Amino acid sequence: MNALTPSSVASSSVTSTTGRRLLIALYVLAVFLYWISLYLYVPTLPVYVQSKTSNLALMGVVLSMYGLWQAIIRLPLGIVADWLGWRKPFVIIGFILAGVGASTMGVASDANGLIMGRAISGLAAGIWVLLVVVFSGLFPPEDAVRASALLTMIGSVGRMLATGVTGWLNELGGYSLAFFLAATAAAIAALIILPVRENRRSPQRPSVRSIGVLVVRRDVLLPSLLSAVSQYANWAITFGFMAILAKQLGATDVTQSILVATNIGVVTLGNLAATAIVRRIGARRLVYSSFLLMSFGIGEAALASSLTMVFLAQICLGVSQGIGYPVLMGMSIERVVEAERATAMGLHQAVYAVGMFCGPWLSGILADAIGIRPMFLVTCFACLIAGLLGTHKLIRRKT
Repeated sequence: MNALTPSSVASSSVTSTTGRRLLIALYVLAVFLYWISLYLYVPTLPVYVQSKTSNLALMGVVLSMYGLWQAIIRLPLGIVADWLGWRKPFVIIGFILAGVGASTMGVASDANGLIMGRAISGLAAGIWVLLVVVFSGLFPPEDAVRASALLTMIGSVGRMLATGVTGWLNELGGYSLAFFLAATAAAIAALIILPVRENRRSPQRPSVRSIGVLVVRRDVLLPSLLSAVSQYANWAITFGFMAILAKQLGATDVTQSILVATNIGVVTLGNLAATAIVRRIGARRLVYSSFLLMSFGIGEAALASSLTMVFLAQICLGVSQGIGYPVLMGMSIERVVEAERATAMGLHQAVYAVGMFCGPWLSGILADAIGIRPMFLVTCFACLIAGLLGTHKLIRRKT
């Protein structure tokens, strides 16, 4: 009987259809729990951070650590994984770090503890590189966009469930309960992947020249830069200062939870739509649409006078992320050979993680200087211009 391994399942001549489906199911479940572990505390994290410090700039620093450490770890992680021919050990380490980061934030007494915990959770999020590559390897190369959209959808379902219960968990056991349950979910994810065997691929020594060529490839770099713009807005607004704006308009912890869960629910629907229509409509049109919707949502939030308007803004932002993120991620690797895909995905996610870092960091500085609503407007116009210009330069996919 053939072993269940990511490398062997990719070839139907080696692994049975049943074995392939089982492996897909195991990774789906692990990814589902992984995203729960990273998002169970997110809806009220900005408010939790604000309870430790009233400085908006410092609050932005805490929130930015998640993106900073992803930016640092993702490309080296992709290179090392391709070099060694192993991916599973890094995945398990990432699951463990997700639990450690959540626990650290749950017991933090000041901003320094939160910075450390958020940094560890950022390192944990770095393994998304390998999870996407492993999962995409279970499908034909021409289905790279669809596979990434499917896995993103699974993650979105996990995040929607996690963020939907945050407010009630806070009421039940305080802020710390969500952090400790997140750590538990991470541990279970590690246990699920632990028995899955992985055949080590032939080690491929990294070449500085080949990595350099990959880094400057337009079909790899441009989708990555566009994802960085999108993630800048997402983490500055949706998972950043939108929570503070909502609180100013009277939102409770439960309302905050519903607000973020609604956004992620719409992201999930966007993932489904992207999976179903990308071949008919085309990737570039979907990316154009995503930036238009994103800018409209941020602009609406800047002018919001009620929680209803905030909810509508989150819906627009959710649709934008849902259709744009998986398409750009798939485009970044669809023309890359299998042996270099982890490196290419590491580059893609490292570049967009820069946006995740700069979003809360720079928006925190801006909000402290000019106010939250003016910061929203600056973000709206800057991201719209960058997004539309970059999308115009994207290489058209062959149909």
